[in-house]
Amino acid sequence: MGLIVRRLRGALGLSQEALEVDAGLDRGYVGRIERATENSFMDALDQLAAALRVTSAELLREPVRGEGPPPTSRSDRKVGR
Repeated sequence: MGLIVRRLRGALGLSQEALEVDAGLDRGYVGRIERATENSFMDALDQLAAALRVTSAELLREPVRGEGPPPTSRSDRKVGR
């Protein structure tokens, strides 16, 4: 992801700081993403996908028109409360 962010940022002629301001991100965050020292969103996405037995792309897809959430089931559980 970091390399892609860097390429896209460069294509637009943006500095890391300008991208952070435009995206509303904390100072230094883009640099950490580009250096692959910060990737918590992607890590969490991959972990959720693995637990749900789907690909990460499936979690990011647009819902089909009319697709809603399933009814709540009794098997929904709260862990750690």
